[in-house]
Amino acid sequence: MKVSVLQENLAHGLSIVSRAVSPRTTLPVLGNVLVATDEGRLRLSATNLELGITCWIGAKIEEEGSTTVPARTFNELVSTLPPQTVEMDLNLRTQTLNVRCGTSETNLKCIDSQEFPPMPALDWEDGVELVVADFKEMIQQVAFAASKDEARPVLTGVQMTVRDRQITLAAADGFRLSLRRGELPRPVPSPLSAIIPARALVELTRIASDHQQTMTMLLPPGRGQIVFRTKDVELVSQLIEGTYPELEQLIPTRYNTRTVLPTQEFLKACKRVEIFAREGSNIARLNITPGSDMQPGLVEISGQSEETGSNENRIDATVEGQPQLIAFNVTFLREVLDVLKTPSVALETTSDKSPGVIRPVGDEKLTTSFVHVVMPMHLGG
Repeated sequence: MKVSVLQENLAHGLSIVSRAVSPRTTLPVLGNVLVATDEGRLRLSATNLELGITCWIGAKIEEEGSTTVPARTFNELVSTLPPQTVEMDLNLRTQTLNVRCGTSETNLKCIDSQEFPPMPALDWEDGVELVVADFKEMIQQVAFAASKDEARPVLTGVQMTVRDRQITLAAADGFRLSLRRGELPRPVPSPLSAIIPARALVELTRIASDHQQTMTMLLPPGRGQIVFRTKDVELVSQLIEGTYPELEQLIPTRYNTRTVLPTQEFLKACKRVEIFAREGSNIARLNITPGSDMQPGLVEISGQSEETGSNENRIDATVEGQPQLIAFNVTFLREVLDVLKTPSVALETTSDKSPGVIRPVGDEKLTTSFVHVVMPMHLGG
């Protein structure tokens, strides 16, 4: 293999695929990045056997070939090279990669690419087209609610269902759930369903460029995998086996109190309360008072810690229904408000022991396509 490539392109490609490198593995090759020529471009790939990322970058190919390079060493080296052309020349017999750029010359000890897990060829005819910006927003509004506890693997994933032109993502961790529906550019011939690791979807939002309008999603039959591909990047992830809970049955259909608050004011109040509440049980108390003909409704949001003190915020709101005193995990409130860009949100509550429902307000499309449910916390004394 003999290739030349711009330092900035190589650094960018390595930064993308390095996120799939296994930090601790009994297989040394999984700590490496595959570097291979591929139809006039340079292909970089990394995998930890659960997640794999491939990136194609422009390069001048003088001799075809491939090898695997220690990921951390290669990444650190390339990031420090001057913004010039990087020349790479592989000695196939010794598996040594000679890297030259400017006044720097390095010899890297590599592992034969034959030891790298193969990336099978795929038939993209059955792929589902996704709008990149829309799908990234859906992931951001759902994946944060997936569980971090590996004891229940199914809940560490995001349930995806696709039917006709509608795609739905849903996640829950036992204390909250987030559900978002979206529209596909064109209908799918048959329904699809899969549980995708939340981590894989979060990685997808990081590597899918907003410059690409669409990406293609594929579930190869019988492989237990899902693959996402744009023009220059491909991400493959193992699916999670199991049965996901029927989350839509857990969404309350009625409420006694509906409170509409400005999103940013509510978010900032939660961030202030979290400073104090996180040192205790993370509780934010919400005291909701309906307004009158002369006065708007009021929401008092407070949190306290025996060590550091307390914080209280008052927000004018539109309150329909009964007064309500209820407590939530303030981090859960802050995380959902962080992913909603509408000017206002509605908080629907029934009692201090029933789940609260948060819906965006001010964007008709999002109002009907997103819902978040969060369990209340014990109010205490």
